[in-house]
Amino acid sequence: MRVIIVDDHTLVRAGLSRLLQTFAGIDVVGEASNAQQALDMTSLHRPDLVLMDLSLPGRSGLDAMTDVLRAAPRT
Repeated sequence: MRVIIVDDHTLVRAGLSRLLQTFAGIDVVGEASNAQQALDMTSLHRPDLVLMDLSLPGRSGLDAMTDVLRAAPRT
């Protein structure tokens, strides 16, 4: 499973990434700190799952999910 982690806190991203990488079959393919980076990463990597914080600077994660799903409908 290909995963992208989106959170504006570096330590949260690092912790989740480290935790997820302990599970077989999970590959963290990208990390982003805001909604635009999340969209860019999704378009580039076509992940199976995007773990996104709802409270991001600028545009909320909830709003960004519409564009993420448009860019990669199978996510």
